[in-house]
Amino acid sequence: MTSGTQASPRVVALVGPYSSGKTTLLENILFMTNTTRRRANGERVFADDSIEAKAMTMGVDINVAEAEYLGDRYIFVDCPGSIELLQEMRNAMHAVDVAVVVAEPEPDKIQALSPLLHELEAEGIPHLLFINKIDHSNVHIRDLAAALDEVSALPSVLRHVPIREKEQISGFVDLASRRAYSYGIDGSREITKTAASYVEQVADERFQMMERLADFHDELMEELLDDIDPAAEEIFNDLATDLRAGNIMPVLMGSALNSYGLRRLMKALRHEMPDFSLASERMMPTRAGDMVAYVLKTKYLPHMGKLSFARIVKGKMKDGMQLGDSKISGMFAVRGPELKKTAKASAGDLIAIARLDAVAGDTLGGTGAPKPEHLHAVYAQALEVHDRKDEAKLSEALTKLVEEDPSFEVEHREDTGQLLLWGQGEIHMRTAKARLVDKYGVGVTFAFPRVPYKETIRRARVQHTRYKKQSGGHGQFGDVVIEVKPRGIGQGFEFEEKIHGGSIPKQYIPSVEAGVKEYLKQGPLGFPVVDVSVTLQDGQHHNVDSSDMAFKTAGRMAMADALPGCEPVLLEPIEHVRVMAPSSYMAKINGMITSRRGQIMGFDAREGWPGWDVIEAQMPASEMQDLIIELRSVTQGTGTFEHKFDHLNELGGKLKDKVLDKHVIARRT
Repeated sequence: MTSGTQASPRVVALVGPYSSGKTTLLENILFMTNTTRRRANGERVFADDSIEAKAMTMGVDINVAEAEYLGDRYIFVDCPGSIELLQEMRNAMHAVDVAVVVAEPEPDKIQALSPLLHELEAEGIPHLLFINKIDHSNVHIRDLAAALDEVSALPSVLRHVPIREKEQISGFVDLASRRAYSYGIDGSREITKTAASYVEQVADERFQMMERLADFHDELMEELLDDIDPAAEEIFNDLATDLRAGNIMPVLMGSALNSYGLRRLMKALRHEMPDFSLASERMMPTRAGDMVAYVLKTKYLPHMGKLSFARIVKGKMKDGMQLGDSKISGMFAVRGPELKKTAKASAGDLIAIARLDAVAGDTLGGTGAPKPEHLHAVYAQALEVHDRKDEAKLSEALTKLVEEDPSFEVEHREDTGQLLLWGQGEIHMRTAKARLVDKYGVGVTFAFPRVPYKETIRRARVQHTRYKKQSGGHGQFGDVVIEVKPRGIGQGFEFEEKIHGGSIPKQYIPSVEAGVKEYLKQGPLGFPVVDVSVTLQDGQHHNVDSSDMAFKTAGRMAMADALPGCEPVLLEPIEHVRVMAPSSYMAKINGMITSRRGQIMGFDAREGWPGWDVIEAQMPASEMQDLIIELRSVTQGTGTFEHKFDHLNELGGKLKDKVLDKHVIARRT
């Protein structure tokens, strides 16, 4: 066991689905530890007054607060619950010692924990589960345990079993200590008079707990085989060892709103969570300097500017010190839910640094450090400023947006001329809009991007076109004969010249090609033309009136004359998609893909994700703009996908007519 005052704070991440009660849990821990005077069922400690949070009616940012319990310092990092804000959790958890996963006591909602648990398991973060709102649950604890085993790669180990009286949960039995507790106004209080009877009722659950621990402890296994009841201290030591080793996921319960089970949770953290050495080993770069720090969050505040939250991995940081190319100019320690200026910090401390030239995931003072991967973007919106004078302002705001949340991506799409913002879904994009419009003051419109349709031709054609213009002085003269032929899909554009006898001087041939390419930006159907071959066969020139501009114009005009007679066809982009979700949802996903004109190519088990499958499919890009919204709807928020451009495919019939009609209307407006 570990106890007593620690040299460095213990950093705990609070993670879990939206509405599970993470922030309420943190607020009442702060009240219980006398850090604050306000309670979560009264005035909020972390009332998120940010404009984006008000727009979402949910937490969209990380909360950081410090508390002291029985002489130990704790820093809690409360992560937003939406799966679309998973990048915040991914960046933060890399720096923590342990994670508390908060869940509601409903088996149907346990599936939503799957992505969070996998992130923790893959990163090797020790974690325990706190089943919240247990006082309002009618679910049997065994049903919850069975649901947990389906989504967790680690065996879940029940630590608490509820006491049920008259169909109401009035307390719990701690299986490790064999003590019973009742829920009351001031939290949980130990039961002494009738505790033995409650402990006897949960003997089977206690034996199952010890069986799971015995898989990792031979001595405990021998004791169970010999019908020896292990001492409580031995059980606690085994629980601590296995949590730190990442062998198990202990499961506790209570009510954050009413402070039920909070002291049990804090004591479990105090005695069983690993110390800083495990996290520092995970964060340490392969080549480290005298001082190393990991940046877990960057945010821009109205009156402070850029602020970076970082955990010191090695050495000491002092205000004013030079760190690589950056100078530390302003440090803040976490004190309760507030930040207070400080001059120094040591290994293990989590601090905020002003105006630091770094973003979330960066490691300062070393190289070769592991960095959290960025989530694959799955949802895009096209941005257009209300006033062109704000274009520079928008660019600056987007830079800050991506620094705050690197799961956003900005793309300048040349073929449609649009500026795209990519993110994780509708909720994620709404937070971006609130920040851009209200926080950074940029008037901007969000809309679905235009699909980058293309066009090509089916027939070849030879075209003779002359451009002649006389308006006083030197005129303009260019005469070309070109042959336009289709190429195979994906073969691109090709230009050749077969001029003989100097009918067109060589210096004008590049101008003809430039005119041809200029026309290809918008063909007869109104879209960029691809996969054509153009050969300059013949032409004429005038010694005085011919020029580069004349032959460029002649080349463009020849293409405009030729292509309408080459049977132009519309091409739509097809994406290769990998849809990933729990196996139980695959039938619904199959139907969703086919309803969007998708073609299923195959499926397989998702490697490293027990109970998950992957469907490989090809789908038109036009059908994917709101795919993530429907996918999350049919999978309780768990499903996601990856995608990349695969090929262009001919589009005909009514779908073609619909696209062309819509495009004509858009061009007119």
